[in-house]
Amino acid sequence: MLKDLKAFLFKGNVLDLAVAVIIGAAFGAIITSLVGDIITPLILTPALKAANVEDIAKLGWNGVMYGKFLSAVINFLVVGTSLFFIVKAAEKAMPKKVEEPAPVGPTQEELLTEIRDLLKK
Repeated sequence: MLKDLKAFLFKGNVLDLAVAVIIGAAFGAIITSLVGDIITPLILTPALKAANVEDIAKLGWNGVMYGKFLSAVINFLVVGTSLFFIVKAAEKAMPKKVEEPAPVGPTQEELLTEIRDLLKK
């Protein structure tokens, strides 16, 4: 059983997934900081001041606190845009696969001729 666990844990897919999750968490922290520390103060500060609110989390209307939701939407858009550009750059950086042409077999006529010749023998 321990041997099976070791084989499972050290498969390439499991290790790749673990690395992706760790990098994803770190990337998420960077994006959260970007939105919370740069985008919100630079872009949303005038809107927050107009609404007489100091923190986006306190932004609300008639008891509906939509500030955190707005921050999450901005966060999602930044993550999506960033990942789009990262994937596009990775596609350009990776070598293109050269597809091998499918092996060309005999035509239908050639097969029928071969069958005819075999039947004659």
